[in-house]
Amino acid sequence: MSSGLRSVSLILLASAMVFAQTAPPREVRAEGVPPRATPGDYQAHKDVGKITIAADFAGHFVTTPEKMLTTDDWVVVEVALYGPEGTKLQLSPDQFSLRINGRKPIPSEPSVRVNSNLRDPDWQPPEQQGAKQSKTSIGGTGVNQENGPPPPVHIPLELQRSMAEKALKASLEEGERQLPQAGLLYFRYGGKSKSIHTIELIYNGPAGQATLELQPIG
Repeated sequence: MSSGLRSVSLILLASAMVFAQTAPPREVRAEGVPPRATPGDYQAHKDVGKITIAADFAGHFVTTPEKMLTTDDWVVVEVALYGPEGTKLQLSPDQFSLRINGRKPIPSEPSVRVNSNLRDPDWQPPEQQGAKQSKTSIGGTGVNQENGPPPPVHIPLELQRSMAEKALKASLEEGERQLPQAGLLYFRYGGKSKSIHTIELIYNGPAGQATLELQPIG
């Protein structure tokens, strides 16, 4: 192979590797989570006409069926809707908002907004593992490295994609769906759980209007 062809082959190979690392994840759609046996299995439930809305406040925990994730800047509510057998209802996360400590309601937002803030509690950055091993080491300048700023966290791309898929799949599914249906709702809130004293989930949709008082977990 000539040097020119070899160079072209190397460039094509490098391009393919970059594409494989940056290619978008496979198409994943919201599927919700399995609804519990009855509305009474949730923290709160309320009837809206023939429909019953039930919900649990999960705080900064993204409780997917596959794995529990965390997020510092968002809080999560698991919501479920029940109705007589054969009942269908138009569902959307946009129908829900969350009032914390009596303040202005926070609108629900799609899981894609949460992706960059998702964390897997079981994953530990290699930088932190190395820092633990050299906790008492002295740097070349004679300064204890433990006193320096924490190293940036670099989450592997595959882990980021996996977490994003789990959060999306667990989201409340949109469209006309046969009840019961359940799923996760995401609300932007970066405060500590212990600072939350009152929580109200507000529903405003085709079934009517309702406010559910949820329980803080802080």
